[in-house]
Amino acid sequence: MSTLLAVGLGYCARHFIASHPAVFDRVIGTARTAEGAAAVTATGAEGVVFDGGTVHPELASAIAAADVLMLSAPPGEAGDPLLAAARAQIEAAPNLRQVLYLTTLGVYGDHQGGWVDEDTPPKAGSARLERRLAAEADLLALGAAKGIPVAVLRLAGIYGPERNAFLQLKAGEARRIEKPNQVFNRIHVADISATMAKVIETGFGGLLNVTDDRPAPPGDPIAFAAGLMGIAPPPAIPFEVAARSMSPMALSFWAASKRVRNDRLKALGVALAYPTYEEGLTALYGELKGAGEI
Repeated sequence: MSTLLAVGLGYCARHFIASHPAVFDRVIGTARTAEGAAAVTATGAEGVVFDGGTVHPELASAIAAADVLMLSAPPGEAGDPLLAAARAQIEAAPNLRQVLYLTTLGVYGDHQGGWVDEDTPPKAGSARLERRLAAEADLLALGAAKGIPVAVLRLAGIYGPERNAFLQLKAGEARRIEKPNQVFNRIHVADISATMAKVIETGFGGLLNVTDDRPAPPGDPIAFAAGLMGIAPPPAIPFEVAARSMSPMALSFWAASKRVRNDRLKALGVALAYPTYEEGLTALYGELKGAGEI
């Protein structure tokens, strides 16, 4: 029996489990509360409580049983929450053969629209992203010491079912912000799931950019989605105006412009189902319209 322990059972992990049910015989997911763990169990996985600090016996048992550990909770001051709380248990885990860490392309920092790849030195530029880099390094060191691969998946801007421009437009929440020379990459959650499956199948370890082929200005997908819906796109908002109501996290995101290569992803054998946002949004439009959601 093969077992996955997903710590921080978020959007990407849930889609991977749903789309690749045969990869693991047993799936355990964490939630911060007992009520959340019960909700995880209701999905068909086994829910256990991890509040980010306390390692309850059920979680310790899950770590000991896990063949693959998938980590997607954001790091705190002490690093990855599970590693900070349960390093000894992870180091001693008898079945553990691989770790997947879901992080962000944001760690590359600003390159003024230039191209970056996995060999580009990161330059986080914020305390939040410095914590991401520290967590990556800590997990890679753990893997080296334990002799198992650690795959650091640096994800582009995620979209897919339940998280897309169509639903934002329908809710009146879409904003088409314009900032000269601002570009970034995106990735459909189905392609993230396919990447996870390939990483597990091949035993990949190291850094991997999980991104589409087409970096583009931030407002373009909103305008494209509006066109598919047959409605006018929201008016363009200059960045200087939009920035007045942005959080520090959002401002740090908008401070970085880069184009990200995915050559290593393709060399691993991942064939993107949606290599551009146009293809991804067109497919989503058909799904949502067929379901009566838009």
